Amino acid sequence: MPITLPPTLPAFDILSREGVMVMSPDRAAKQDIRPLRIALLNLMPKKIQTENQFARLIGATPLQIDLSLIRMSDHESRNTAADHMESFYRPFAEVEASGDRFDGLIVTGAPIEHLPFAEVTYWDELRRLFDWADSHVHSTFGVCWGGMALAFHRHGLPKHALPAKAFGCFRHTNLAPASPLLRGFSDDVLIPVSRWTEVRQSDIDARSGLTTLLASDEVGPCLVEDRGRALYIFNHLEYDSGTLKEEYDRDVAAGKPIAVPANYYPGDDPSRTPTNRWRSHAHLLYGNWINEIYQTTPFDLRDIERS
Repeated sequence: MPITLPPTLPAFDILSREGVMVMSPDRAAKQDIRPLRIALLNLMPKKIQTENQFARLIGATPLQIDLSLIRMSDHESRNTAADHMESFYRPFAEVEASGDRFDGLIVTGAPIEHLPFAEVTYWDELRRLFDWADSHVHSTFGVCWGGMALAFHRHGLPKHALPAKAFGCFRHTNLAPASPLLRGFSDDVLIPVSRWTEVRQSDIDARSGLTTLLASDEVGPCLVEDRGRALYIFNHLEYDSGTLKEEYDRDVAAGKPIAVPANYYPGDDPSRTPTNRWRSHAHLLYGNWINEIYQTTPFDLRDIERS
């Protein structure tokens, strides 16, 4: 089954050319099934690139997906055209007022790791969104800073500054091979990492209901399950082959001190084309998440309710 996207959204043509099944809303309305409703709260500066990355992963599943794009109400994007934001994004305040419910919600990362959560300009609204998700979303998936923010809000799980940026591709151990979320995963998984902060396993262990599914000896916990109601991933399985290269080239061009991303370029040589060695696990994780939602979400979304 395909993912439903507006035909004018750039991801529609991009994913169609890649062979991902994409369907227009008009055609989807004629299908005699209920699609899964997945919302994407996109906090990244490059909105279109991020839309493509997540739509590609959730659109590769055998289920019909209706993707909705959400933004913070009072935060203006400086890196994406205003007409794109106006055409395809709904401010959270509008979603909240509508009473809409969703089977799943993805909260992306944001390049604001250096700030304490309380100093983020949209932190109050984001906290309201997290509380709203408790009763309006069946399963929430926080990514990188989004995962850290959600885990901090729900559990007080702190983030800690790193002495140097964790940057590159790092081996992670599958700690829960029987988990349905890791169905099909290898014992050893390579995952892109790009962050200045970390969460620590000792802090996770001190809180009930949190289970670490993937972790690295080098860069710490990666994927944490929260009582089946949420997932937090602190790294970037959704990244394209060239995303780390773009970050590296940007910082080099700006004269910023930046190390060559570890284990990314063949021979650690940035003049060579990087090889994608995580794509299959990215599809597995998001496909497994979608499948778990499908197996457990109520048919009538009005029945989504949590205390």
